[in-house]
Amino acid sequence: MIRIDILSVVPELLISPLGHSIVKRAADKGLAQIVVHDIRNYGKGNYRQVDDYPFGGEAGMVLMIEPIFRLISDLKSQREYDEIIFMTPDGDLLDQPIANKLSCKSNLIIICGHYKGIDHRIREHLVTMEISIGNYVLSGGEIPAAVLVDSIVRLIPGAIGDEMSALSDSFQDELLAPPVYTRPALFNGWSVPEILLSGNPKLIEAWKEEQSVERTKKLRPSLLKGEKD
Repeated sequence: MIRIDILSVVPELLISPLGHSIVKRAADKGLAQIVVHDIRNYGKGNYRQVDDYPFGGEAGMVLMIEPIFRLISDLKSQREYDEIIFMTPDGDLLDQPIANKLSCKSNLIIICGHYKGIDHRIREHLVTMEISIGNYVLSGGEIPAAVLVDSIVRLIPGAIGDEMSALSDSFQDELLAPPVYTRPALFNGWSVPEILLSGNPKLIEAWKEEQSVERTKKLRPSLLKGEKD
């Protein structure tokens, strides 16, 4: 079983994405334990302060080091963690190999930034891995954290009905997945490729491989060059 602890100042944002579909089923089966922690519970003073103005006079508020340090210290006193991850636009771009690697871990911490960001000393001294879901800025790290969790949990054996389905996803072999079709074979004059109706496994697999290569060349040529988009 994998355990993922998510640290957030707005934990409510994670209720829906983590409470349905594959992630919930994995949790119900005991394959994954996702625990969301409110950083404010470790805030300073009666008002549970978690943010303050940045040194240097920049606009915006910064998440303070003390509440996050106390929360991480509390978690680490209970178990060892393989990675402490910070979701940030300037991190390593999330891809399938990263998801594959993390799905094999036992305990992860994910820190969700908010406001202007987090005190950089957290990144310097506590964080072991920084991940981005794209070259753009969101209001906080909760949605990126949900994306990361979903990409990890769906790979755990037993999390989805057909375990081979995850292995045939786009990017697993550095190629995009081939097109998929279902019934009816003919709709509105639009037909399914005849080869998929042939019942010949060898021809179908060859067609799928050809389609994967062609789609990758057209849509994500950088994958064939070993680059990241």
